[in-house]
Amino acid sequence: MAPAEPNAIPFRTQGDVPFFAEEREGWKGYVEWEKYPEKRKRAEEILANYDFPVPPEFQLEPLPRTNPILTGERWKQYHYALGPTLEKLPDISWKYVLQEKSADMIHVLQFPYNGEPPRTRLVENEITPNKDFFVRNHGGIPEINPSAYTFDISGLVKNPQRLTLADLKNEDLFPRITKTVTLQCSGTRRIEQIQQYPGDGDELINAPWGEGAIGAAKWTGVSLKKVIKRCGGLVDDAAHLEFFGADSYFKKKKIYNYVVSVPWRKVKANEVMLAWEMNGEPLPKIHGFPLRAVVFGYIGARSCKWLYEIRAIKHESMAPVQKKEYLYYTPQVGKQNTLYSNGFSIQDMPVSSAIMTPLDKEQIVHEGKIKLRGWAYSGGGHWPIRVEVSGDGGSVWYEVPYEKLSTKYFHAWRLWEIELPVDAEGWLEFCVRTWDNALNTQPTYVRSAWNWDLHVTSSCHRIKVYSMNKTRPLTAKRLKQLEDKGISILPITHPMEFDLETDEEYEVAMEARGGRDPKE
Repeated sequence: MAPAEPNAIPFRTQGDVPFFAEEREGWKGYVEWEKYPEKRKRAEEILANYDFPVPPEFQLEPLPRTNPILTGERWKQYHYALGPTLEKLPDISWKYVLQEKSADMIHVLQFPYNGEPPRTRLVENEITPNKDFFVRNHGGIPEINPSAYTFDISGLVKNPQRLTLADLKNEDLFPRITKTVTLQCSGTRRIEQIQQYPGDGDELINAPWGEGAIGAAKWTGVSLKKVIKRCGGLVDDAAHLEFFGADSYFKKKKIYNYVVSVPWRKVKANEVMLAWEMNGEPLPKIHGFPLRAVVFGYIGARSCKWLYEIRAIKHESMAPVQKKEYLYYTPQVGKQNTLYSNGFSIQDMPVSSAIMTPLDKEQIVHEGKIKLRGWAYSGGGHWPIRVEVSGDGGSVWYEVPYEKLSTKYFHAWRLWEIELPVDAEGWLEFCVRTWDNALNTQPTYVRSAWNWDLHVTSSCHRIKVYSMNKTRPLTAKRLKQLEDKGISILPITHPMEFDLETDEEYEVAMEARGGRDPKE
């Protein structure tokens, strides 16, 4: 078997270079797999000839201290093997990362691209700037000329139609809406599960996300309910809408387009938007230009990008992303007994929160209070109503003052901050929990919510902080000594450069303490 990254064998084509034509004029990087089983079969035969790099082991071994953290060599080589239509997509996708994302993004996975912004900056803005919005892609980024763009409404609708972007933007046909909506990857905070209880090492790579795979944006578009109404409504007991994305998706050496579904009840509630703008700008290429779905309150994976078809069907999609991915298992299920059928599909995002500052393992000099900042979110039509923070691991909780919570939106997060009273010194465990409007709150520990696929780390977020309280006389004295000598106390793990006491000070202190040993 081929080695894993970063030592993967360089790719070499075996046999003739295959060619799969692009489907439409003006659509680069899009190959239709769903409608052509013979084409898919040919691609799978080609993939079967290769010994691709094994997925890297990053759960039972330390994560690389690199950026990108993981490079996705296996996934890149899947694309290289299928010829010129797909082989350049890893480079094209990386081009858009560099063009459209902040220079200091944390590149969790280079390809397919997964990235999140630095922790501290994410909570500076109630509405996340486009350049800082997290990205969770499942394949390459297709390049679509908007003037050549159309998408189909098909399946169990009375009047199937092909629509253009101009049709959607015509307010005589469809009322335009703008909504503030949070999208969250179900892998957010996965690193906590990985570090404590490793799980599935899926070939797609269950990326080691931190706390930044979440963001809030103002999305502009039309309600999918209005579009379905324009098509005469659903027929023949249709109950789900299936979304087709133009990116190519691989699963166990088989190839698909990215396909997911949502139930009609979600659409009927006007909680599914077809969006072409993000924060007042055209959708970035990396976020689904020219059109994507935005599904309010659901797992981010349902908000399909680069839409080319919406199909009305009777049951949920049987495509692998819906059927075989994004499943939640009980803690008794793992590699020894997991089935697609004994997990349930993740849809609504549960209540969750995170401390974004200070950072884990930060060492802080303070005067009895430490400022904490973070985010809180609840999906499925709920919203955060109370955030509580503990400085002792979860015994005593302090409520975040209501005036320190950001705007309350029906489908978006709230940012929060608190000046937490901290008297104790040394290593402390801070944690946060959120209550939503239905009085749901978070499990206490990671183990309570561990699941084999490592999704939805919804437990109370915990960080370790080293506290140095300047109101303590001895601490104040030591800090003054260091300041006078021009020496920083940070990091605490560096040895002290001078004796802690003079001999005279030691003698006085020992006398006051009664010496080291008892009298008798």
